[in-house]
Amino acid sequence: MNEQTAEIIINKLAGYGLKIVAAILILIAGLWLAKRIEALFVKTLAKHEFDATLTRFFGNIVHGAIVVFIVIAAIGKLGIETTSFAAVVASAGLAIGLALQGSLSNFAAGVLLILFKPFKVGDAVKVSNETGIVVEVGLLATELKTFDNIKLVIPNSTIMSGAITNFSANPTRRIDMLIGVSYGDDLNKAQQIILDLIKADERILAEPEPQVMVSNLGESSVDFVVRPWVNSPDFWSTKCDLTKKIKEAFDAEGISIPFPHVHLIKDAPS
Repeated sequence: MNEQTAEIIINKLAGYGLKIVAAILILIAGLWLAKRIEALFVKTLAKHEFDATLTRFFGNIVHGAIVVFIVIAAIGKLGIETTSFAAVVASAGLAIGLALQGSLSNFAAGVLLILFKPFKVGDAVKVSNETGIVVEVGLLATELKTFDNIKLVIPNSTIMSGAITNFSANPTRRIDMLIGVSYGDDLNKAQQIILDLIKADERILAEPEPQVMVSNLGESSVDFVVRPWVNSPDFWSTKCDLTKKIKEAFDAEGISIPFPHVHLIKDAPS
């Protein structure tokens, strides 16, 4: 190797070394800038009381997009053709997207759940024929805890494709009960007993006014429809307590609640 050739190699290595240093500096500065922009973006959304889950998600997207741009810029600084590299990245992204099609639909449904808020953590809901308390609303799935303390994880796309019943959405709920008494009983007395029990329960609201009305003449009973209103958290406890008190009060006052009877007929003696 002559002196001239060695000088050319040294010059090329020096030039390439400067490109490597420049690329490293671009990466370092770019990663720092990506963190700063992400933090500023998240802070701005939080200041406007944007949903925390979506804030984290969009912050990650912003950070990832900046990092990809910085990496491509650093590769271009090394003299590598970035057009073909960007095409490879796009193709890989398309392949990943097709492979994760189900996850992407769950993700899209999760974003809709977070944006439109048909329910929130702590609500009692019925989704996909499952009932429970919402524990977490994730981007891919929603976690419920059933009333018998079983953990359920339901894909968000499944939730969005069906009906959503939120028992906690409104501050008050109406209790619907059907109470039957015998045809021979005093209807006015039975009605007054139920009204007195409703009035004595502090959990039952005065407005809207509770309703106790004869609704049906059945085969073996006269049926009262009982409709008091309560605060949503008091629904089940009030309904159960009121049912028990009505039965006890009817027994004390000699009012019977009809029930099916089975009559056994003995065969006639031969």
